[in-house]
Order: sequence, then structure tokens, then C-alpha cells
Amino acid sequence: MTTDQSATDKTDIPGRIAEKPAAIAALVDHWSREMPDREAVHYGTRSYTWAQLADRVRRNAAAQLAAGLRPGDRIAYLDKNHPGCTETTLACALVGTANAVVNFRLAAEEIRYIINDAQAALVMVGTEFLPVLAKIRDELTTVRKVIVVGGEQDEYEEWLAGVEPLADEPEPVPDQCFLQLYTSGTTGFPKGAMLTNRSLTAHAASVALTTEVGPDSVALVAMPLFHVGGSGWGLLAMFHGARIVLVRDIIPAALLDEIVEQKVSHAFLVPAVFGFLLQVPDVAERDYSAVKALVYGASPMPLPLLRRSMAAFNVDFYQVYGMTEASGAVTSLDAAEHRDTAHEDRITSAGKPVTGVELAIVDPVSGEHLGPNQTGEVWVRTAQLMSGYWNKPEADAAAFAPDGWLRSGDAGHIDDDGYLYISDRIKDMIISGGENIYPAEIERVLAEFPGVADVAVIGVPDEKWGEVGKAVVVPVPGAEFDADALLTYCRERLAGYKCPQSVSIVAELPRNATGKVLKRELREPFWVGRNTKI
Repeated sequence: MTTDQSATDKTDIPGRIAEKPAAIAALVDHWSREMPDREAVHYGTRSYTWAQLADRVRRNAAAQLAAGLRPGDRIAYLDKNHPGCTETTLACALVGTANAVVNFRLAAEEIRYIINDAQAALVMVGTEFLPVLAKIRDELTTVRKVIVVGGEQDEYEEWLAGVEPLADEPEPVPDQCFLQLYTSGTTGFPKGAMLTNRSLTAHAASVALTTEVGPDSVALVAMPLFHVGGSGWGLLAMFHGARIVLVRDIIPAALLDEIVEQKVSHAFLVPAVFGFLLQVPDVAERDYSAVKALVYGASPMPLPLLRRSMAAFNVDFYQVYGMTEASGAVTSLDAAEHRDTAHEDRITSAGKPVTGVELAIVDPVSGEHLGPNQTGEVWVRTAQLMSGYWNKPEADAAAFAPDGWLRSGDAGHIDDDGYLYISDRIKDMIISGGENIYPAEIERVLAEFPGVADVAVIGVPDEKWGEVGKAVVVPVPGAEFDADALLTYCRERLAGYKCPQSVSIVAELPRNATGKVLKRELREPFWVGRNTKI
């Protein structure tokens, strides 16, 4: 079954300036001309108007060129949320370089791999991550320069001040990658999804129509910028002239303070963050009158948590489903559908495609397009799709189907009314607190632990994170196996959120005739009685 959403134009929304930037690459210059003195970015105790932001972005672009960077070069950005990251991304769009934003939660070895895979010529690093960078500095094969961002050792402001702003206004190149976000792969190694002017502009133009983001909006950017729910959401808001409130750390009470004090109108958060916010004692007593849309996605929202969140905030909730490879959201379930008592089952759906997105449900073996209410792999076709994985032609071949379709790796169906329901995963990915975790990456590490004969990692239910990893281990016959030592071994080599939370010992792993581990059989006992299997 194939479904899409016809385009609509909502430029008549009160307060919206009808003309939009030509592309993400042009947004700063566009809004600095339209409303130069209006605040564009708020971050802690500092803020920048659109005119000031344009100056900083153009200085960043000029500094990149002065450092010898040229179109096609990569910058690796290692830090928590900071305006410098967004400025670098926007500057890359002008120069033709790309900002490869690194997940700061990763272990040093994983960070080394990503920086080298990106072939980064320049590393921008937050002060608190200098010790991590020091561990791997001698192994970074292409890095020519390191710039410290923030803190007492800050070099970024001097780097900007040392050049005159870029004078040219380059013509945006549609298929030029300027943001490279890494997503772990089934091969066990991360892959850099190349997001372009075309893909991110299409995403910004389509998804904002759902929640009516415009120049009078205030968008909270709280998710990490290495995540498409951070950078993609922030660029979407800025494309439409919204003021963004950038948050460095997710501290529940402080996050609620920002929402109220900054009069946030739009926010994107993963379900786990809503769980943290509900633990703040006075969460339901605050003034959320400015909030027009709380958007959630990246992992399933348990219904009890969703209902408690809707009651506590008493504002419009929107769900989005998407992926890094599609620059963000491809479907949306709007506020009215969250409250539709005549179709209560729809609240468990992922909604309908956003403007410009086509979905198909396809038999993953035969490639046959399936009809309504038939379960298969979800395929996506849209201008929002990445241009491919950086230097991974074999991964591109696996991800892209003929005629421009992207294989999502998710299993689901589309009902008679066009609503998408995600039921399981074709791939074995685990989604824990909004983070995508691929078992192959963890299994590659665990297999090296002494005493492990065979191992599989599966996702099991968790009330806090939605699901967490469990290692199912076949020990070497006769060996004394220490499960705690295995977990410690894993934590020393991978980011903490990727590591299994528990270990089960079995005599053998179930396999099919070709030797593939039947992970569905391993997962099944842990998901009995639950509506979803993810």
C-alpha cells in the first residue's frame, strides 16, 4: 500500500511572513534582512538577534576558509548543545563543508572511529570533552586543527573575531551535504547520514505545517544536536523565523523553567524526557499558556505516560515518526487526533504522512507492495531523504530500493484510513530513551570477552527507557562465566546507554536453517501481554 499527503500552503497564518528562505543555507541572511533586531537564539544568559547571528555565521564561514577548508571537507563537532554547533552547521551550508556532529555520550574509541571516518580536517570540542579528545588525539589521522568551544579555555570567540565576515552570498546547492549525523549500523559501525540543502529544506517546509511554526513562535531545542531531533528540529524552527531556546543539558526542573520563562510555544522531546518532567513536584501547576505544541517522537510513548503527560501539561500534543536518513519526521499524529474519542485506537498509530512524503508497505523478501492492513516493511519516498551514507556505497545499496524508496527497517501496516502503525522492526534495532542502538555493534564487543562462545543482544521492556538491552550469552563449555565482569567490559568500550542492563545464560541460541539467530524467539517471552513489541 502506498499513501501520501497532498501539499497545502498555510502562509496566511496570522503573524507569519509569507516569503520563506530559498533554502536552509539562506535562512540566516533572509531573516536578518526581514527582522534584523528580533532575537533569533537564546542560550543561558546570552542571546543573539538575527543580525548578530548572521554576522557570527558569516565569520564562522570565513574562518573555515582561512583554515584551509574547502567544499567537501568535514568538521567534527564534539560538545553538548552550544550555539557554536548551530552556527557551524549554518556556516557549512555557505562554504560547502559539512558538520559531522559527534555523539558526546560515546566512548573514546567510538569517537575516534567517527572523527576518522568523517576524515575531519577540523575538530571543535567543548572544554569538558578535552580529556576524551586527549586520549585519541594521536590516532586522528586527518585532523589539522582543534578549536576549543566554551569555558575558560574558549578559542571559538577569538576564531570568529580574527576574520571579517564572509562577503559573498553563495547560491545554495540542493544536493550539497552540510550536516552529517551518525547512526549506528547493522554492520556494527556507525554510518554518516549525509543531509543536504534539499533534504533539510523539504523537511522544514513540510513538518512545520503540522504544528504551525512561524516567526512569532518560540521553539525549545533541548535534544542533543547530534540527534536529528536536535539539529533537524532547530533548523526547521529557524527556517520559519522562529526564535530558538537552546538548552545545553536536560535538567527537568530547569527545563520546565525555560518553557515558562521563555514563553516556549513549540518543543520536541523524546518520551523518556516527559517521564523525567513528570517527576518534578509542581509540573502540573506551572503556566503553560504560551505552549501551542509539544511534539514527541524517536521512540514509542507508552500510553500511560502519554495520558499523564497530556493531563499534566494540558496543551496540544503531536506525535512524529521518522528517521535520521529522512532528515527527521515523515508522519505526524496531530492534536485533534490525540483527543479523538471516536477513534481512540489512533493514538497508538504513527499518524499520516506529512506533506511531500509517500509511504509504502512492502514485503521485505519479494519487494511486493502490500495492501491495507497487511504488515510489511515501511518504505519512504520524499525529497527529505539523505543523499546517502558517507563513503558507504554498500550501505546505500542496502538502504535504497529502486525508484527512490528508502527501506526504513521498521515493520508496520497502513489502515483503511491511511494511518501508519509500527508493530515491530525488520532490523534488530533497540530504541532506548529515544536513542537508536544496534545490537550488532554491541555483539561485536561482547564476542571478544573471554568465556563467550556465542552472544545475541535483544531489547526488553523497561518502564523508564521504553526498552533496554539484554545480552543472551552462550558460555564456552566448562568456563566459569562472570556476567558482571561482562557488563563492566562492555561499559569500558561503549557508551553507557548502549550497554546491556542484564545478562541471560543459555545453552544455545535459536537459529534458522541459514544460521541466523532468531531474535524474535529470544524477545518474545519478555514482551508477552504488551501491545507493542518494541
